[in-house]
Amino acid sequence: MKLLFTLIGLIFILEGLPYLTFPEAMQRWLQQLMEMKPAQLRMVGLCAVGTGLLICYITLRTSLFN
Repeated sequence: MKLLFTLIGLIFILEGLPYLTFPEAMQRWLQQLMEMKPAQLRMVGLCAVGTGLLICYITLRTSLFN
């Protein structure tokens, strides 16, 4: 449980950094997101989930990081 809350905290830190350091650029980027088609957003989400799963698999199932 401690690891879970630590990871959630790290996610908040990583998600908040761009808004803290580059707020104007984030506003422009979010505007561009609003103009994207839903199919494009789904593809970006699918790629992000796939990349996350691959990183988790490599980290947990291989000896690459031992």
